[in-house]
Amino acid sequence: MSAITDVPGVLVGHHERLGDGWASGTTVVLVPGGATGAVDQRGGAPGTRETNLLEPENLVRTVNAVCLSGGSAFGLAAADGVMRWLDERHLGFPIGALPHEVVPIVPGAVLFDLPRSDWGNRPDASFGYAACEAAGREFAQGTVGAGTGAVVGSLKGGIGTASEVVGEFTVGAIAAVNASGEAVDFRTGRAFAADHEVAGEFGVTWPDRPGSVPSAATDLNTTIGVVAVDAALSKAECRRLAVAAQDGLARAVRPAHTMFDGDTAFALATGARELPDADAPFGVASRAAALSELCSAAARVFTRAMVHGLLTATSAAGVPAYRDVWPEAFPGRQ
Repeated sequence: MSAITDVPGVLVGHHERLGDGWASGTTVVLVPGGATGAVDQRGGAPGTRETNLLEPENLVRTVNAVCLSGGSAFGLAAADGVMRWLDERHLGFPIGALPHEVVPIVPGAVLFDLPRSDWGNRPDASFGYAACEAAGREFAQGTVGAGTGAVVGSLKGGIGTASEVVGEFTVGAIAAVNASGEAVDFRTGRAFAADHEVAGEFGVTWPDRPGSVPSAATDLNTTIGVVAVDAALSKAECRRLAVAAQDGLARAVRPAHTMFDGDTAFALATGARELPDADAPFGVASRAAALSELCSAAARVFTRAMVHGLLTATSAAGVPAYRDVWPEAFPGRQ
């Protein structure tokens, strides 16, 4: 699987509840060794936590995890469980002389999926803790974690991931696809980002026929995700990756970044490999060119992650999935 966990030092875990009045969950991107963090938020309806901390001018540079959750603003509580899990392992920003005297740094964002569950059923701290317990290099895509109650336009959304290698660096992304806009041209069944998707990864054959579903559009949405790289970047450079990830989002859905979306992209740089420095040929320009290549890759992998979230989603809470409308797109998988 092409995944964000192809970036060394990055782990992912999900926890969700589906059925019996539930359709919501939480996804945690763990970086136990720490990573430089940044964020870019667009759209008019954000739900976030600890994003001001990530501004380049502020003190703390390293984050320990990013928490992505359903449940709208209620779901921000899931990050409390992530903090508890990290605190038990003494992972965080050191504030004292003893190993356990740390404050875990856990930025987070939520998406709006409340109509898919009975009122009052939304992720809490136990979801964040359980997602950390499940974290590893292998993880599921689709109607899991933060993608459990996701909807993209008229279709079921989900969580997807992708990665690519750029020179000696690895760039990966994970996205919970819950956009107000549509991800598919209903005249042809082709994803809007089809040209950016490696169809062979899922054996997809775009159907080239119309599809019809009852509108499942909601008033509030939000796509949230993380892009990661094994490069050593400053907070400002890391933010350029998050900005590029939003470009990838805009390729995948139409329209993007509306007043009803709170689209939020985080970026993590683990620092394992150095970019060219001032002593390299062409100095600052050489470093900027290398960063530009990473940003281009960040946009591509975020786009692919969103398409993967669409294709792997299964119907839930009465919302049809892409594979229900165009089953022939998956030869041998019906």
